[in-house]
Amino acid sequence: MKKVLPLLAAIVFLASCTIKVDKDFTKYVDPFIGTGGHGHTYPGACMPFGMVQLSPDTRLEGWDGCSGYHYSDSVIYGFSHTHLSGTGASDYGDILFMPTTGKVILDNGYKKSYDSGYCSMFSHANEQARPGFYHVKLDKYQVDVDLTVTRRAGFHKYTFPKTAEANIIIDLVHRDQVLDASLEMVSDTEVAGFRRSRHWASDQRIYFVARFSRPFKSSGISRNDTLLDGIKTAAGKSVKGFLRFESQGNDPLLVKVGISAVSIEGARKNLEAEIPGWDFEKVIADANVAWNKELGKIQVEGGNREQIRAFYTSLYHAMLAPNLFMDVDGQYLGRDLLPHQADGFDYYTVFSLWDTYRAAHPLYTILDQKRTVDFIQTFIRQYEEGGLLPVWELGANETWCMIGYHAVPVIADAYMKGIRDYDAEKAFEACLNSARKDHLGLASYKKYGYIQGFDEGESVSKTLEYAYDDWTIAQMAQQMGRQAEYEEFIQRAQYYKNVYDPTTGFMRAKMNGTWFTPFDPFEVNFNYTEANSWQYSFYVPQDVSGLIRYMGGDDAFADRLDKLFTASTQTTGLDQADITGLIGQYAHGNEPSHHMAYLYAYAGKAWETQRVTRKIMDSQYSDQHDGLCGNEDCGQMSAWYVLSAMGFYPV
Repeated sequence: MKKVLPLLAAIVFLASCTIKVDKDFTKYVDPFIGTGGHGHTYPGACMPFGMVQLSPDTRLEGWDGCSGYHYSDSVIYGFSHTHLSGTGASDYGDILFMPTTGKVILDNGYKKSYDSGYCSMFSHANEQARPGFYHVKLDKYQVDVDLTVTRRAGFHKYTFPKTAEANIIIDLVHRDQVLDASLEMVSDTEVAGFRRSRHWASDQRIYFVARFSRPFKSSGISRNDTLLDGIKTAAGKSVKGFLRFESQGNDPLLVKVGISAVSIEGARKNLEAEIPGWDFEKVIADANVAWNKELGKIQVEGGNREQIRAFYTSLYHAMLAPNLFMDVDGQYLGRDLLPHQADGFDYYTVFSLWDTYRAAHPLYTILDQKRTVDFIQTFIRQYEEGGLLPVWELGANETWCMIGYHAVPVIADAYMKGIRDYDAEKAFEACLNSARKDHLGLASYKKYGYIQGFDEGESVSKTLEYAYDDWTIAQMAQQMGRQAEYEEFIQRAQYYKNVYDPTTGFMRAKMNGTWFTPFDPFEVNFNYTEANSWQYSFYVPQDVSGLIRYMGGDDAFADRLDKLFTASTQTTGLDQADITGLIGQYAHGNEPSHHMAYLYAYAGKAWETQRVTRKIMDSQYSDQHDGLCGNEDCGQMSAWYVLSAMGFYPV
């Protein structure tokens, strides 16, 4: 579906100033946007919604190291095949390769001296990135590294100087706690292995097969930091290896790596199906075609170059996740950590639903209805094989991160829009299952009509978000003719009223029917999720007109929004790193605020929505490496910009 749409309030009518957008949309994407500040994005090569994210690792721990890369860093530890885009917690960074020269060093040098490890300094002056391609020069070794990808395989090109000691380090210990790993020298042109690790996901699994464009002259495997003489295979919690080649200085070494969550054989099939030959430039070109197909679904007019770059990079970031999690033969790792077969749909992982149900998934219902169906098919399989719709699923693991059961509004949104090429009855059954559990405060919620503060942490936020999710169940039930369920859940959708305090005009925690005291709407505390009362008191998307009445009518409501956007930016209580991008107490760097600028329109003041959204777009986004005011969050931050630039948003 193609749309030719203007950038909101950004059309420049003077012909001399208007940017004419080329049909090669990838030229407007800068993968370095968001790699600085707290954006937590990565610059490496990937395909739209692909399984492989082949990217450099420059930061191994810390909040700003969640993607494995930060623009302020100057040392590269290697190039791993999986990364998360814009999350607030770390994982992935699997199967690290690092080209070196000289003496073989198997320690990365982290927290030691630079010279003691295989790491290398690099300069941004020698670094390039565009959709599907990444390049850098490693200063320590004078090695040029070029990376590209298919959906399930990574393709490396290393140009060494002339040397008889050109090495590739394979580090299976890199980043997360290793539960088990193995490495096998299959032949002098192929290695294979697997890795189980624990971090955000408690049991994450990946298998790989790597092939080389010419034979290696020698190799070695270490276990527990001890080199094993004459060994071609080893397993354990600390396994690394090296391969040694000769280089004439003008003969690039090519390495192609297939990955799988199911088996080594699955990784081998993926590699053989997607990169059968050694044409590196063809894989780059194919990636460019794939990205242009996706980015070209929206064609903008007007605006300046910075806005065009911000727009298409946002669209790019919105298409990095969820990630394909299925081999070419349809095999995938289910929520029961067993292999299963997908027939007629693609199975995905990385569902940051507390973030992405707000704008990213609604955007996909416009741009990519086939993938929307695949996502819902995946949800149904996860319900059947794991007993529950995903909350924040990662690599076949439920992380239980964030709140709500926000797979439900994704399903209901698609269903209400007529996107129904899946088992709707089974999907609805899964929605009911999530809503009727007794965990995570739901027992208190169902008993009292709100979650008591001493029964469950973040009680106000959970009450509000459960009420919205329940409203979406009610809409789907009504459409399906399920009157009993409609009445049950439309009543639960009103539970937001039970945490609204009319004396203060804020959403407030309750204990035994009495308000939590002392109360300060600026205070970040255990009653709210990464927020304070200012940032949750406008969260009633299912009944904005009701909220307006509660707050005194249109004028009073608009005045309350004015106060939100002009209040002091200081918060009290807990130090919450996610509360960023503050305009008053509106926090654009975190998702609960994302719909608020649009609420003016519900009070009859659409021009205020126009004014404030333009202010947010201009002040919280740019085309620089620190051009995101907070975590990108798997496409949500970017989807907000894409939709707002087009002039609408799914409140």
